[in-house]
Amino acid sequence: MRSERVGQFLIIGCAVMVLAGCATMRKKENPETLALKDQVSDLQKQVQQKDAEIDSLRKALSRTTEEKYAVSKAERAIESGSSVPSVTQIQTALCNAGYTIEVDGKLGRQTRAAIKDFQKANGLTVDGKVGRKTWAQLEPYLNK
Repeated sequence: MRSERVGQFLIIGCAVMVLAGCATMRKKENPETLALKDQVSDLQKQVQQKDAEIDSLRKALSRTTEEKYAVSKAERAIESGSSVPSVTQIQTALCNAGYTIEVDGKLGRQTRAAIKDFQKANGLTVDGKVGRKTWAQLEPYLNK
């Protein structure tokens, strides 16, 4: 009996040591793993900063483009104080002159091609721009 009891204590003691060992044997992070996690975190922060910077640059580019468009539009103004036709007016006059284009207020490829055709048909300098001479010939078609 005594040996049975010693055996039981021995088994109980081993079980306690195994369980105690399991509790204290928690996995510790590898220093390399910790360093890599820190690098990933830093890179994520840098990506967020770059994304914010890109958004800011896009907004600035948009503002600059709008400003340049406004300046360009002003520079295309017809000289010597005559009225400046809007793109819609130019497109309307071209439509009334027989050109098939969409009146959308945008000076696109279709409109420029129609302007060049009109200039060629009327003996004007073919440059795709509605200057004083082109508008003088095109304006009568505006209200037809």
